[in-house]
Amino acid sequence: MPKVLVPLADGCEELEAVTVIDLLRRANIDVITASLRDAPVRCSRGTVLLADKRLDEVMQEDFDLIVLPGGLPGADHLNADPRIHQLIRQTAAAGKYVAAICAAPKVLLTNGLMGGRTLTAYPGSLGSMDTSAVTLTNNPLEVDGKIITSRGPGTAMDFALQLVETLQGKAVRTQVEAALQRP
Repeated sequence: MPKVLVPLADGCEELEAVTVIDLLRRANIDVITASLRDAPVRCSRGTVLLADKRLDEVMQEDFDLIVLPGGLPGADHLNADPRIHQLIRQTAAAGKYVAAICAAPKVLLTNGLMGGRTLTAYPGSLGSMDTSAVTLTNNPLEVDGKIITSRGPGTAMDFALQLVETLQGKAVRTQVEAALQRP
């Protein structure tokens, strides 16, 4: 069973976090949520989430995928945490997947993973960051090797379904999607 980490930071976009967690669990993927600090996570719209673990508790674990929810200031909190960067580097070095949505691709840029790659992000979220070494698109979803990025809350379901397909295959994605009754 694939194992996925979804780090949760105060100010994360709850629609992105919960959609990813829910759809991956529907696909029988072992999803572990981890908070940056020892407290409930207050999301950008005031929803409070209780993480499965604290980030410190999962630092030695191996994951097939790390998914970074966006939202502000959530993505900034992720980007400021050296543990997140350490986990991303370890996961990428092991040839595993890293994904980010909305403002969270800034974490991948800061980490140096995106050089020469194509990505998408929430418009304006990369601000004054140097994006000269990447191809930045307005597409709802970008898959570039083992890096998957998406634009924002409105693309969260397609993003999560792509993650399901990446880890469990097209048949499982189709099964999960059919049960959602999407048009």
